[in-house]
Parts: sequence; C-alpha cells; structure tokens
Amino acid sequence: MKVRALGASLAAVVLALACGGGQSGSVSDTTGTAGSRAAALTDSSQPDSMFPARDSITLPDGRRVVLFLGTSLTAGLGLDPDDAYPALIQRKADSAGLRIRVENAGLSGETSAGALRRVDWLLRGPVDVFVLETGANDGLRGLDVDSTRRNIERIIAKVRSARPTARIFLVQMEAPPNLGTKYTDQFRAMFPAVARASGATLLPFLLDGVAGEPSLNQPDGIHPNEEGARRVADNVWRGLAPALTEAP
Repeated sequence: MKVRALGASLAAVVLALACGGGQSGSVSDTTGTAGSRAAALTDSSQPDSMFPARDSITLPDGRRVVLFLGTSLTAGLGLDPDDAYPALIQRKADSAGLRIRVENAGLSGETSAGALRRVDWLLRGPVDVFVLETGANDGLRGLDVDSTRRNIERIIAKVRSARPTARIFLVQMEAPPNLGTKYTDQFRAMFPAVARASGATLLPFLLDGVAGEPSLNQPDGIHPNEEGARRVADNVWRGLAPALTEAP
C-alpha cells in the first residue's frame, strides 16, 4: 500500500542541520486517502479555521492511526513522500498484516514550540499511537534546554488528555557540539528524563547509522536519501513494532 553507529558529536551536527530546512510541510495521510485534510501547514500560528477538522475523518475499516509529529526528517524533505520514513513504516505494517494507518505531520524547520502550537489541531482526529520527533531545531538555535523540555512535556500531556489510551513514543534527538559539552549533554539527557517522567517510550537516535554516511544521504550531506530513509525506518520500526502488534 502506498504511503508515502556514529559518534554522538558528528551525528548531532548532521541531525541539527537536517532539521533546519524551510518552513514548509503538510499533514499527509500516507495511505492516499487524505482528501481535504492534506492542508498546508506553512505557518502553525494560523487560526484553526484555516485547517479542516481532523475529527471529520473516520476509519470505517477499524484501522488504528499512528501519527508522526516531527521536523524535516519526518516530513521527508528532498524525498518523494512515499519514501519518507513514516511511509516506509506503513509498508512494514502492511507487510506484517497490521491494520494501521500512518499519518505524517512532519514540518520542516519546526521547533518544539511550533509542534506544541500544532498538536491540539492534530489531536482532533483519532490517534492510537503518537510518535514525537522534535527538539533538534531547538538545539541548533541553542534554545534553553528546560524550555524545550517543558514544550515536549506539554505536548505529551495534551496527548494524554485528549487520547488517554494512545501509546506515546519520543524520539531521541541531539544538539550540535559547537554549543559546548555542557549544553549537548543536558540536551541529550533531557529526552530519556522526559520519557521516564511521562511514561512515554524512548526511541533511539533517529539517524543512528545514517548520519555522516555519504552513501546514505542526499547531495547536501544532511538529509537521508532513499536508502538512508530505509535505515531510519528500520531504527524506528524496531521500537515501534511491539506496540503495533498489540491487540487494540
């Protein structure tokens, strides 16, 4: 069905740059049934009336919704939407006979504050599994780690409130090493700390085994190419698959 280990310091540089793309993106239904819901989210500060209501979308076949909220890495910047890693997760689930529908809410260049502004709209529709990939742009800009942590905690709290039964996954991100060891260590440690405190499941560093590998990245040396995206999907699938195979 259509959808669309490197040293930590070098990996952090590549990841931070990867998430600093242009402010463009969309919520795409990777099963090809997006309809009116594929609204451009070029400015997450726009009023809710700019976007179609997600609660108007139903799943008549009983599939569970897996929602990915993330940056350019999730959006698949530079790739065909069907080659972005959430689309590859859909294919893996289809091959495993799992009745799920992946929705890709990646937005290039977004910070954790932007993700927080968007999450209420995204939670209007059904969400059974929520995967959060955010924070790298905060690190790129040297934003306060405690502020980033509060944004992530608030996103998770909103998911818990709106969708109490949803499984929540948090993707480990990294900050660029030029900001100093103290900052990068605090940034790295923040993700497992949030996961422990919130009960979310921590997924590994998204670009593990991909960052810094020319053969796995686009010509810019930053964003994964098709093969790199397949490696990223493998990284995510290992942590996500057990939740997807659970009975609803």
